[in-house]
Amino acid sequence: MIQLNSETLKHYFWAILGLLGVVLFWAGLWDGVGNLWYLQNPLISLIAGLIILASSGLILKEFDPLKQEEQRTSAALHAVHKHPQKHEFHIKFHDHLQKKDVIYEAKHLKQIEKGFLVFVMKEGKEVFMPMHRVKEILHKGKSYWKHG
Repeated sequence: MIQLNSETLKHYFWAILGLLGVVLFWAGLWDGVGNLWYLQNPLISLIAGLIILASSGLILKEFDPLKQEEQRTSAALHAVHKHPQKHEFHIKFHDHLQKKDVIYEAKHLKQIEKGFLVFVMKEGKEVFMPMHRVKEILHKGKSYWKHG
Protein backbone atom coordinates (compact mmCIF):
# COMPACT_ATOMS: atom_id res chain seq x y z
CA MET A 1 0.00 0.00 0.00
CA ILE A 2 1.23 3.48 -0.82
CA GLN A 3 1.81 5.77 2.13
CA LEU A 4 1.10 9.44 1.53
CA ASN A 5 3.66 11.70 3.13
CA SER A 6 4.78 15.21 2.23
CA GLU A 7 7.44 13.91 -0.20
CA THR A 8 4.91 11.75 -2.05
CA LEU A 9 2.38 14.57 -2.17
CA LYS A 10 5.01 16.93 -3.59
CA HIS A 11 5.87 14.37 -6.26
CA TYR A 12 2.26 13.96 -7.32
CA PHE A 13 1.69 17.74 -7.23
CA TRP A 14 4.59 18.33 -9.63
CA ALA A 15 3.51 15.41 -11.82
CA ILE A 16 -0.02 16.83 -12.12
CA LEU A 17 1.39 20.31 -12.78
CA GLY A 18 3.57 18.80 -15.51
CA LEU A 19 0.55 17.04 -16.97
CA LEU A 20 -1.37 20.33 -16.96
CA GLY A 21 1.55 21.93 -18.80
CA VAL A 22 1.42 19.21 -21.43
CA VAL A 23 -2.33 19.69 -21.87
CA LEU A 24 -1.95 23.47 -22.19
CA PHE A 25 0.90 23.04 -24.64
CA TRP A 26 -1.26 20.66 -26.66
CA ALA A 27 -4.14 23.16 -26.62
CA GLY A 28 -1.83 25.86 -27.96
CA LEU A 29 -0.45 23.52 -30.56
CA TRP A 30 -4.00 22.56 -31.46
CA ASP A 31 -4.74 26.10 -32.62
CA GLY A 32 -1.85 25.91 -35.05
CA VAL A 33 -2.17 22.32 -36.19
CA GLY A 34 -5.84 21.72 -35.40
CA ASN A 35 -6.98 22.95 -38.76
CA LEU A 36 -5.45 19.95 -40.47
CA TRP A 37 -8.26 17.74 -41.70
CA TYR A 38 -7.14 14.53 -39.97
CA LEU A 39 -6.73 16.18 -36.54
CA GLN A 40 -10.23 17.61 -36.51
CA ASN A 41 -11.57 14.25 -35.32
CA PRO A 42 -11.33 14.25 -31.47
CA LEU A 43 -10.70 10.48 -31.33
CA ILE A 44 -7.72 10.73 -33.68
CA SER A 45 -6.43 13.71 -31.70
CA LEU A 46 -6.71 11.75 -28.44
CA ILE A 47 -4.93 8.73 -29.90
CA ALA A 48 -2.15 10.89 -31.35
CA GLY A 49 -1.65 12.61 -27.98
CA LEU A 50 -1.52 9.31 -26.10
CA ILE A 51 0.99 7.91 -28.59
CA ILE A 52 3.21 10.97 -28.18
CA LEU A 53 3.05 10.84 -24.36
CA ALA A 54 3.57 7.07 -24.21
CA SER A 55 6.51 7.15 -26.62
CA SER A 56 8.18 9.86 -24.53
CA GLY A 57 7.75 7.74 -21.39
CA LEU A 58 6.08 10.58 -19.50
CA ILE A 59 2.93 8.67 -18.56
CA LEU A 60 4.68 5.51 -17.43
CA LYS A 61 7.57 7.19 -15.62
CA GLU A 62 5.82 9.95 -13.67
CA PHE A 63 2.81 8.03 -12.38
CA ASP A 64 4.48 4.78 -11.31
CA PRO A 65 4.20 4.42 -7.50
CA LEU A 66 6.15 1.15 -7.60
CA LYS A 67 9.21 3.01 -8.91
CA GLN A 68 9.19 5.24 -5.82
CA GLU A 69 9.11 2.22 -3.51
CA GLU A 70 11.95 0.65 -5.47
CA GLN A 71 14.03 3.81 -5.10
CA ARG A 72 13.44 3.91 -1.32
CA THR A 73 14.42 0.23 -1.03
CA SER A 74 17.56 0.83 -3.07
CA ALA A 75 18.55 3.86 -0.97
CA ALA A 76 18.13 1.91 2.29
CA LEU A 77 20.14 -1.06 0.99
CA HIS A 78 22.96 1.16 -0.29
CA ALA A 79 23.10 2.89 3.10
CA VAL A 80 23.45 -0.48 4.84
CA HIS A 81 26.03 -1.68 2.31
CA LYS A 82 28.23 1.38 2.95
CA HIS A 83 27.65 1.45 6.72
CA PRO A 84 30.84 1.01 8.83
CA GLN A 85 29.03 -1.42 11.18
CA LYS A 86 27.49 -3.43 8.36
CA HIS A 87 27.85 -6.61 10.45
CA GLU A 88 25.10 -5.34 12.81
CA PHE A 89 22.45 -5.47 10.07
CA HIS A 90 20.31 -8.32 8.75
CA ILE A 91 18.21 -8.33 5.59
CA LYS A 92 14.91 -10.19 5.52
CA PHE A 93 13.60 -11.60 2.23
CA HIS A 94 10.59 -13.59 1.20
CA ASP A 95 11.66 -16.82 -0.51
CA HIS A 96 8.91 -17.90 -2.91
CA LEU A 97 10.35 -21.39 -3.34
CA GLN A 98 10.47 -22.19 0.37
CA LYS A 99 7.36 -20.04 1.01
CA LYS A 100 8.91 -18.44 4.08
CA ASP A 101 10.99 -15.46 5.13
CA VAL A 102 14.77 -15.84 5.06
CA ILE A 103 17.25 -13.60 6.89
CA TYR A 104 20.78 -12.97 5.60
CA GLU A 105 23.52 -11.14 7.46
CA ALA A 106 24.42 -7.86 5.76
CA LYS A 107 28.12 -8.56 6.29
CA HIS A 108 27.83 -11.15 3.49
CA LEU A 109 26.47 -8.52 1.08
CA LYS A 110 29.18 -8.19 -1.56
CA GLN A 111 27.52 -5.82 -4.01
CA ILE A 112 24.28 -4.38 -5.36
CA GLU A 113 23.89 -4.59 -9.11
CA LYS A 114 20.97 -4.05 -11.51
CA GLY A 115 18.22 -4.76 -9.00
CA PHE A 116 19.97 -7.74 -7.37
CA LEU A 117 21.83 -8.16 -4.10
CA VAL A 118 24.87 -10.42 -4.30
CA PHE A 119 25.73 -12.29 -1.10
CA VAL A 120 28.93 -14.32 -0.71
CA MET A 121 28.42 -17.07 1.84
CA LYS A 122 31.10 -18.69 4.01
CA GLU A 123 31.70 -21.53 1.55
CA GLY A 124 32.31 -18.98 -1.26
CA LYS A 125 28.93 -19.60 -2.88
CA GLU A 126 27.25 -16.53 -4.37
CA VAL A 127 23.54 -15.97 -3.78
CA PHE A 128 21.65 -13.51 -5.98
CA MET A 129 18.52 -12.06 -4.42
CA PRO A 130 16.14 -9.71 -6.28
CA MET A 131 15.89 -6.36 -4.53
CA HIS A 132 12.10 -6.30 -4.80
CA ARG A 133 11.86 -9.28 -2.42
CA VAL A 134 13.41 -7.37 0.49
CA LYS A 135 10.78 -7.09 3.22
CA GLU A 136 12.73 -5.59 6.08
CA ILE A 137 16.18 -4.48 7.25
CA LEU A 138 17.02 -5.19 10.87
CA HIS A 139 19.64 -3.42 12.99
CA LYS A 140 20.59 -5.25 16.16
CA GLY A 141 17.35 -7.22 15.93
CA LYS A 142 15.10 -4.16 15.65
CA SER A 143 13.39 -2.91 12.51
CA TYR A 144 15.58 -0.33 10.75
CA TRP A 145 13.59 -0.17 7.49
CA LYS A 146 10.41 -1.93 6.40
CA HIS A 147 8.83 -2.36 2.97
CA GLY A 148 5.84 -0.04 2.42
